[in-house]
Amino acid sequence: MAIGGQQVPITHPDKVVFGDIGVTKLDLMHYYAAVAEGALRGVRDRPMILKRFVRGIDQEAIFQKRAPAKRPDFVGVAELRYKSGTSAEEAVLRDAAGLIWAVNLGCVDFNPHPVLADDLDHPDELRVDLDPMPGVGWRQIVDVALIARQVLTDHGLVAWPKTSGSRGFHVYARIRRRWPFPLVRLAAEAVAREVARRAPESATARWWKEERHGVFVDFNQNAKDRTVASAYSVRATPDARVSTPLFWDEVVGCRPEAFTVATVPQRFERLGDPWQGIDDAAGGLESLLELADQLGPAQKSGRRAREATMPLIEIARTKTRDEAMKALQQWREIHPAAAEQLKPADVLVDGMRGPSSIWYRVRINLRHVAESERPPQQALLAEYSPWATYNGSQQQRRG
Repeated sequence: MAIGGQQVPITHPDKVVFGDIGVTKLDLMHYYAAVAEGALRGVRDRPMILKRFVRGIDQEAIFQKRAPAKRPDFVGVAELRYKSGTSAEEAVLRDAAGLIWAVNLGCVDFNPHPVLADDLDHPDELRVDLDPMPGVGWRQIVDVALIARQVLTDHGLVAWPKTSGSRGFHVYARIRRRWPFPLVRLAAEAVAREVARRAPESATARWWKEERHGVFVDFNQNAKDRTVASAYSVRATPDARVSTPLFWDEVVGCRPEAFTVATVPQRFERLGDPWQGIDDAAGGLESLLELADQLGPAQKSGRRAREATMPLIEIARTKTRDEAMKALQQWREIHPAAAEQLKPADVLVDGMRGPSSIWYRVRINLRHVAESERPPQQALLAEYSPWATYNGSQQQRRG
């Protein structure tokens, strides 16, 4: 495939990636070619793990930290060191040809680190990830996004909105590369706590999932090694939704299902990129760090305290989300009386990081179930461990 003056070898272009709508690998390549200017604004010169859907989106993705040894000259690398004590040369894309190369490997979305390859210790982005709890409507998410914008503006930063392409919403701010990861995360936590203070019924900054309500303002996406789907990334949803940058005057009336691989190229051609000026709008964290000092350390309940107030049981650990949902349905059929009393937020399906992929933990919060009808903790309905056949350094560290 010829793009940007480069020739990119491609394989199996007719391979179907999105089975429900018939979108192929070549369709994805054409999509990213059409929005390359905007997509590169989010990923250019940033190291990233390659999230590969080698069998299409109906199968779990494989997370490949190390860039392939055999790669074209237009794909660079940057060596990242992890908490486990290991390191890896992650891929760094610089141009449209890099986007096509990654799609050919099975990448559907791009998940770059918030740093540039020439300085891996000082982020240039603060990322506010709005993660709704089950049952939360889109308008509530949008309302929280508007409050997040106001908090960032009040503290001297320019806020840039985009849909997540999934259930949530993202608000970014470019920052000067002066602060290390712990301070950027602290500033993001201050944003989260201030949003929750201004909208206590709609938003939360509580750390433990079982204590949350409404929209969780996820500040931990600013921790080292965390990544977020970048602008114009196609997400692994049945309708191929796109994480789409918006103008702020569009946010209130937007609907996430309107932005797909089929509609976004025409939007991009018509309106251009709403984030075109983001690289010229870097601000400082001084005001947010002052706010963090004023707020003091966040309260974080211990495990015993949570167990005393939150009657949690774990019902399954599975390799895939589909298996997790089947285990949940099985539990509901075994315990119908308890299942009828659950609220949407009482069902906790957590994606957990394994050595090379996500696995799933399913828990039930029985707080709304009458005490006399609460099922006890029992043997797990499924007990998958991603570590069972893994012998790498992370397993050694766990041991």
